[in-house]
Amino acid sequence: MTQWNDPNTQAWIDQYEQRAVRHSVDVGDHQVSWRQYGEASGEPLLLIHGGHGSWMHWARNIDALAQKFSLFVVDLPGYGDSSDPLFGEFGDMIAVTAQSITQLLGANTPFQLSGFSFGGLVSANLAAQGLPVKSLAILGPGGHGGPRRERGKLVNWKRAVSDEELREAMRFNLWAHMIYADEAIDPFALDIHTYSCVQTRFRSRGISGRGLLGPALEDYNGKTLIVWGEHDITCDPEYLMANMITPFPERKGIILPDVGHWVQYEAPEQTNTIMLDWFSSAR
Repeated sequence: MTQWNDPNTQAWIDQYEQRAVRHSVDVGDHQVSWRQYGEASGEPLLLIHGGHGSWMHWARNIDALAQKFSLFVVDLPGYGDSSDPLFGEFGDMIAVTAQSITQLLGANTPFQLSGFSFGGLVSANLAAQGLPVKSLAILGPGGHGGPRRERGKLVNWKRAVSDEELREAMRFNLWAHMIYADEAIDPFALDIHTYSCVQTRFRSRGISGRGLLGPALEDYNGKTLIVWGEHDITCDPEYLMANMITPFPERKGIILPDVGHWVQYEAPEQTNTIMLDWFSSAR
């Protein structure tokens, strides 16, 4: 099957791979891939993708964030360019990722941290481990334990027998799970989603349903921003604002209107501004 739906995708990848400083961090038998953008002397900001994702989940955010930070974008173990996961437990995912960060930055280097979806749950648990996280911004995080709002049953894209069937399955799944506005489901989003799903070798869905986010945030107890899209099907943002934000003075919640789950792609300018303001105020 052909890899890219949009002929411009390869040009984008070539450009951003050329700009990146690549770090392949060895943690035991795992290799964890990080891409670094921006000034090497800047304050570190780490980005963690979602559960069927890769570093490309942040495609529309790299430029804006790299202007202000030394930006590190990961492929988690079992995703993208990183090695296969030699584990099945969430705690092992956290341990390997935490060790890769310590090797990447040094054990005592403070950093800002952001994660999307399953990556939001990963980020909260990394912060809870006592890593020197200055502040946390998580976007549509998994593991909240609250209600979900199904838009459509996901199609099993692994059954596709042609390029067209694969594209149609991925396009439907983007609509059902990731993106609210039809016009935002563009060829680049389709390429990112297809590549990321095909490269996913770790099963996160059961973990995201276990209600692990709240306890991690309480253990971290640091400055935390949570951003949801108004139409995020993975949660009920108003419910979570009342239960996960309002009772905690160190937390801030924002609901972006007319946006689905993948907020940083569907509303990149708003999300970039929010994240830059948040992390700049934590310096």
